[in-house]
Amino acid sequence: MSPYQHGEVYVTEDGSETDLDLGHYERFINEDLNRWSNLTTGKVYWNVLNKERRGEYLGQTVQIIPHITQEIKDFIYHVGAETNADVVITEIGGTTGDIESQPFLEAARQVSLEQGRENTLFIHVTLVPFLRGSDEHKTKPTQHSVKELQGMGISPDIIVLRCDEPLEPEIFRKIAMFCNVKPDCVIENRTLPTLYEAPLMLEDEDFSLIVCRELGLWTRPPQLDEWRKMVARIKSLQYRVTIGLVGKYVQLHDAYLSVAEALRHAGYAGDPLDRQRNDHRRDGCRCACRL
Repeated sequence: MSPYQHGEVYVTEDGSETDLDLGHYERFINEDLNRWSNLTTGKVYWNVLNKERRGEYLGQTVQIIPHITQEIKDFIYHVGAETNADVVITEIGGTTGDIESQPFLEAARQVSLEQGRENTLFIHVTLVPFLRGSDEHKTKPTQHSVKELQGMGISPDIIVLRCDEPLEPEIFRKIAMFCNVKPDCVIENRTLPTLYEAPLMLEDEDFSLIVCRELGLWTRPPQLDEWRKMVARIKSLQYRVTIGLVGKYVQLHDAYLSVAEALRHAGYAGDPLDRQRNDHRRDGCRCACRL
């Protein structure tokens, strides 16, 4: 995989080369992912062509439907069986309406049909642009992408709105009405100073509660104390260290993302208050002071 096109080439525990997003997922969920957790269009077609040459399709004409979509579904089902997961989260990248993503969306539609709508949930992440000239958010891109999905047989259950500025209440009402979703299933996802604040923000929006409600799952409240402490440490950092990174693909800053994140996490792990105490004592104070 080209670092210039995909950013960091993230290597999983079993040696599979994947997109950098898998690195973020591992950091967020603290689980080792594997080759079944990443699927590219090239891998899909490669697998289908090899199966055709081995005679597994018994001489049938190989088509997008059912052969390509079945290969995609096999990956989704396999990762669930391999890990004995209760819930399989499947991200389909790209833009709604692009020809590249259509087989993947069709496969997702078929999975929903096979497993039943009560056992599947569609979450659509969409951009809500803010026009500086008129100082207003525009919902038309969201309405258009949802209409495209509905034309493919997929009706989003939850819509997550990516935005840089806080959204007005009217935006939520408008999207809920025009996109045919429940009012509380329209969730704001604002750009934040620190990536690791995002789960806390989504939790404040009752995102996990709504997801579990829509899937009919009973779960305990999430234990986010450690996560809140980590974010508090990140926000209270006072010292800065400059580190030079030597690499081949330095034109794209995401090419060495895991290295950069490892360095950042090493900095986050230190308690700023502990450093203040040590500095205070090193400067000659012998008291049992508490800063």
